Amino acid sequence: MDFQMYNDAEKQQIQRIIEQKQMRDFLKFYTNLVERCFNDCINDFTSKALTSKEETCINRCADKFLKHNERVGQRF
Repeated sequence: MDFQMYNDAEKQQIQRIIEQKQMRDFLKFYTNLVERCFNDCINDFTSKALTSKEETCINRCADKFLKHNERVGQRF
């Protein structure tokens, strides 16, 4: 996008809007990751600590989610 037709104040405002959108997108991505992996991996609420099985599941889930997102991003 060519921003040369805008004055400095307008460029700054556009930059703030872009940064806000990027932050919203990141938070949405992070929330989806946490929600999906939590729902798939956490089943036992009798202890405040994760079991080794839950921890392994969380690590695999997060890794798979991140790799999937990276592949989708590369295609676009």
